[in-house]
Amino acid sequence: MTQKYLAQIYVTLRPSVLDPAGTAVQSGLQHMGYDNVEGVRIGKYVELTLTAAGESEAREQLDRVCDQLLANPVIENYRFELTAIPVAVETAGV
Repeated sequence: MTQKYLAQIYVTLRPSVLDPAGTAVQSGLQHMGYDNVEGVRIGKYVELTLTAAGESEAREQLDRVCDQLLANPVIENYRFELTAIPVAVETAGV
């Protein structure tokens, strides 16, 4: 039997990689008077639903998807949260 999962994937630049978009946002915030904001980093958020035989299979598949498509492993890190989606129980009408 298969299970559906919701995957929430976060892709961020490695700490050693410069982040010009983050620098621009931080500068904009400081120009708006938010002088207490620092260390802005910009990333990507991806949400998808997948079906797998089990959680370990789903995690393996997500690792491949992230490594091959969603993240550039040379300059980006990724992490994901995986949540099983409950199967709706259908009831017969009365």
